[in-house]
Amino acid sequence: MHKKMTITLDEAVYEGLYRTIGKRKMSQFIEDLVRPHVMDTALDDGYRAMAADSQREAEATEWCNAIAGDMSNEAR
Repeated sequence: MHKKMTITLDEAVYEGLYRTIGKRKMSQFIEDLVRPHVMDTALDDGYRAMAADSQREAEATEWCNAIAGDMSNEAR
């Protein structure tokens, strides 16, 4: 969900943004700049790195499947 806000910029800064980024892309540009300063993305980055490690993912899948197999043999 996006929230709308009004900010005040120096005219030269606004014109530079308009010229460099374009009117329709300013909000996303500013959000991308601000996000790392206000969001804790370390956890997201860690999960992304783990998912990219194919050997680790294969081992995790094997481990999960082994546990599921063990549980299917348990008495209820």
